[in-house]
Amino acid sequence: MAKYIYQHKNWSAFTWQDKVINSVFGEVRLMQGKIIGQMNALGFSAKKEATLTALTLDVVKSSEIEGEMLNYNQVRSSIARRLGINTAGLVPSSRHIEGVVEMMLDATQNFSLPLTEKRLLGWHAALFPTGYSGPYEIEVGQYRTGEMQVVSGAMGKEKVHYTAVNPKLVKKEMDKFLDWFNNDSTLDPVLKAAIAHFWFIIIHPFDDGNGRIGRAITDMLLARAEGSGERFYSMSSQILAERKRYYEILQKVQHSSGDITEWIDWFLHCLNNAMLSTENTTQKILRKAEFWKLHEHTPINERQRLMLNKLFDGFEGKLQTSKWAKITKTSADTALRDIKDLVGKGILQQMDEVGRNANYELADLKLK
Repeated sequence: MAKYIYQHKNWSAFTWQDKVINSVFGEVRLMQGKIIGQMNALGFSAKKEATLTALTLDVVKSSEIEGEMLNYNQVRSSIARRLGINTAGLVPSSRHIEGVVEMMLDATQNFSLPLTEKRLLGWHAALFPTGYSGPYEIEVGQYRTGEMQVVSGAMGKEKVHYTAVNPKLVKKEMDKFLDWFNNDSTLDPVLKAAIAHFWFIIIHPFDDGNGRIGRAITDMLLARAEGSGERFYSMSSQILAERKRYYEILQKVQHSSGDITEWIDWFLHCLNNAMLSTENTTQKILRKAEFWKLHEHTPINERQRLMLNKLFDGFEGKLQTSKWAKITKTSADTALRDIKDLVGKGILQQMDEVGRNANYELADLKLK
């Protein structure tokens, strides 16, 4: 069996080949500047909206990587409340979601504070408020005291993908990691984010939640790289999209003798892809912002405002009177009146079907 990277002496003195990563590193830095420029052109409320969307996706997708589906609206509502963003239709969130959100917001909003053991243990406790991960009781708010293996497959046919650092060495290894995290200022924060993610995952200091905490650490360093807690793209969404490759690269580089070029190269490409997909989202947010600017003096009631925002945010399925009535908790007659009013104002248009099957969508907006 090939040695694990941590079995080499002085294993965390990682090396990489600059010439391999230089071009993608340059692209990432260019894209960061471009996205921040685009967002600054958006204006205050649209920027808040973009941050809310990116953070919501980050929380939801980071959990999805671990096979856990969180309720999107609960996550969005929890973040909106904590950031003081007034959005229509806030819903109560479960204790578990509040904990996940708390960790992510502490990482991204307080990005300039040191990362301490106490803070990390607090994140872990927030992730597992009941002391259980699914049906299993786990050690919460402390480093693991048991062996840790990453396995897959049915009982009796398990395949071991990784055996983590010995539990007796976890505290020592984490002290070293945190010292580097807080005191090494020679590295560009984007490169530091790539290394920190890998290093933390290799130590695997907790009973569970290592992936989610590792990605929160990544987001914290990316916020530092941009000097802002405003998040406009979701690295976790992109990792989810590239999950197969993510695990393949981790598995390969965990047996390296110290050179982690392949991991850094993959990480930077993934980050670049995350920002490219954000450009599309930005266009949507811009369109929405321009629409409301165009209609700032148009009489639009609260029900109409709620539904129009839903249409801009990506409404699933066809918009019919019955759906409008259900979402706005009103009668079918009122819903139809609301819709006809917006059709009359040229904001909605009726599609082909008629009668009860009539459905509507946003008219092609003549935006400047």
